Formats: sequence, C-alpha cells, structure tokens
Amino acid sequence: MININEVTETNAMIEKENLDVRTITLGISLLDCVSDNLERLNDNIYRKITTVARDLVRVGRQIEREYALPIVNKRISVTPVSIIGASACHSVEDYVSVAKTLDRAAKKVGVNFLGGFSALPAKGMTASEELLIRSIPQALSQTDNVCASVNLGSTKTGINMDAVLLMGKMIKETARLTAGRDSIGCAKLVVFCNAPDDNPFMAGAFHGVTESDQVVNVGVSGPGVIKCALESVRGADFGTLCEKIKKTAFKITRLGQLVAQEASRRLGIPFGIVDLSLAPTPAVGDSIAEILETMGLEKAGAPGTTAAIALLNDQVKKGGIMASSYVGGLSGAFIPVSEDHGMIEAARCGALTIEKLEAMTCVCSVGLDMIAVPGDTRESTLCGIIADEMAIGMVNQKTTAVRIIPVAGKGIGETAEFGGLLGSAPIMAVNQFSCEDFVSRGGRIPAPVHSFKN
Repeated sequence: MININEVTETNAMIEKENLDVRTITLGISLLDCVSDNLERLNDNIYRKITTVARDLVRVGRQIEREYALPIVNKRISVTPVSIIGASACHSVEDYVSVAKTLDRAAKKVGVNFLGGFSALPAKGMTASEELLIRSIPQALSQTDNVCASVNLGSTKTGINMDAVLLMGKMIKETARLTAGRDSIGCAKLVVFCNAPDDNPFMAGAFHGVTESDQVVNVGVSGPGVIKCALESVRGADFGTLCEKIKKTAFKITRLGQLVAQEASRRLGIPFGIVDLSLAPTPAVGDSIAEILETMGLEKAGAPGTTAAIALLNDQVKKGGIMASSYVGGLSGAFIPVSEDHGMIEAARCGALTIEKLEAMTCVCSVGLDMIAVPGDTRESTLCGIIADEMAIGMVNQKTTAVRIIPVAGKGIGETAEFGGLLGSAPIMAVNQFSCEDFVSRGGRIPAPVHSFKN
C-alpha cells in the first residue's frame, strides 16, 4: 500500500529535485509500408504514423495533468528506414524525400523528435544502407524533427571500418550544411556499437525489427533526485552509498512503470520497456557531474571519476531491475557534455577531456555524447574517435555510441549553442596526431574471441 510519506516524498522529487518522465516513445513498425514506388512509400509512411500516433501527445498531456508528473517529451521511433526504403529509394534524393515525410508526420502528431532514419551496417553495407548514410547530411539539414543513427559494429560481428570511414565524411558534411546553427545537424546524428532495438532516447532511437508492430517505451530520468538522496550520506562508506542509490533508483523506476502502463492502456498499444537512464538537462541540480561531486570528487574528470560512474551505473541498474520486470533500452547513466551544466564547467576548467570521457564510457550507459570539437577537425580524426568507442563496446559486450559535433567555424575555447534540452557545449581539444593510415585501411575489424558462444 502507498502511505502518505511516500506521496510526500514523490511530490518533493517532482517539485524540488527535477524528477520527470523524460520521454514516452511510441515505436511503430513501418514494414507494412514497403513499396517499390517512392510516392506510394511516402504516402504509406505518413498515413501509418499519423494514424497510430494521433493520440500520443494528447494521452501524454492527460497523464501529466492527472498525476502532476512532468512528461518532457513525446516521441516516435520507426523501423530503420534503410530497410523500409530499399525497394523504392535509388538515390540520395529519394531518401531525403522519405526524411521530409517523416518530419511532416512528426509535426502533424506534435512530437518533438522522430528517430529511425537509420542503417545497421554492423558487418557489411547494402546498397540501400550506403545510400541512406550518404543522404544523412541533406536529410538532417532539411528537416527539424528527424534523428538519424547508424550501427557500425557489434560484439558478434566486429567493426565495419568501411562504414566508420563513410560516417566520418557524413558527420563533417552534416556540420557544414548546418553551419549557420552551430552544426546542430550533428546533434541529431549518433553512431553505435551494439545498438539496442528498444531505446526510447534520441538521437539513437529506432524501432527494431525484433519488436512488435507497435510498442510504448518510457524513459525515466532523475539525476537531481539521486543527488539530493546522496546529500544525506556524505562521508558514509561505499556500502551505504550504494544502498542509497539503489533504493532511490527503485522509486524512480516504479514511477516510470506506472506511466508506461497508463500510456499503454490509454493508447491501446502494448507496453515495451522502462529505461531508467540518468539523463541530465542544462538545469542546475539536474546533473550527473553534480552526483559525482556529491560522492566526493572536486570536479567530474578528477582521478576516481571512472570508479564513481561505474558505481553509479551499476546501482541504478540494480535498483531498476527490482522495480520492473521490463527494464531495457540503455538504462544507467548518460554523460552528454552539452546537456549537463556540471560537465560543461568541468570541460571549461580542464578537469574533463575527451580522453577521460572515453575512459568513463567503458562503464557508463552509452558513450561520447554531445561533444563539440573544432570545425577543422579532420575526417580521419573523427573516424579514429568513433573506432575507439566502437572497440570499447565490441570488446566489453556493451552499447557504446558517439555523438560528436565538429562545429563549423569555431575553435577550442569557444561555445556552441544548441538550445533547449541540447544545451550548449564548450569546444574541446582533440589529439592532433594522425590516424589516417590506420582508419583508411578498409574492411572489418574482426569480432573478439569471446564472441563465439554457440
């Protein structure tokens, strides 16, 4: 039974500690939209999305009002478009037309982002996947709400270095085409190793082919809640610290489960997963870096940071899986620089570097996220950074990702402004030594020996 203390505690989390449901993401399969005629394909896609998602925003707002719980984003993910468009799309322009259809549908139903302009060339690249990848710069520069992702490797298949090399070029071109807005197109583009099929968070969300026709996934956040909980155990031993994080994560996840089940019931669409990810915002008090500092670090990036983020990630997951039988996605702690004011400050004062962030990605939920680098950064350097991060995911059997923004016309020490939840980012230095001869070899880095489990 729920008692008055639990009600009061939850209200305090919402009012004072920035607790929110970060997103309700409606996954929609577009497999039944496939056609060899481009006009018919676009019509099918628009009709399917605007029909299935017509009540998503209304239901989200209803739940917000009735439960007095902020639901920040209502979003859609769709089947990777490289699969859906394979029969009808024979040029870059064809895929751009599909991106525009997705954008039009997203605006019609009122969601802020739609993910799934995606390709999955983890082992090899089909002609359709290559075309979609080459269309990404135009697609993201000519749409507002569409997000793109590409899965470049996995523990079972290794790393597709041909696709890595191509993505380095596409990231630079996306930055160039959106230069007037601090290269914001790159903020809507992420590359993965071991991409999950049920991720509700942008920019990497897509509706995996293993999923049902429609599904409701919910992403819950709450860095501010965890930080406030840890204030009460300053100086305590690690056992006490872990228990406090775990119990707090349990409470947050239960709230997410409630919202997910309500949204599922009202929409008449099956519930998929709750993703408990501590996803920060630019607001003060809603920061992963502040959690690390409450644990005892002077600044995020100080020695001990990787151990602290490992502890945090593990306890969040342990608390979450006790609260719901269907925890999935990318549950754990995100470390996007531009979206976390504490990370921004740590980067500005030199405590946090790309190399330290890379070390932290070995134990956090995703990877190098929302990192701004100089606009003149070489394509090969971007490819090397991506390859390093893919290797961490491949060898450690975890999801890793890179969302890096070479901000056109800006250099180290300047700031890129993206606005809203995307925040702002200080331009960080990158290693200037070349990796061009390495990344341009082509082919595939083989899967590690421990991938052979059959």
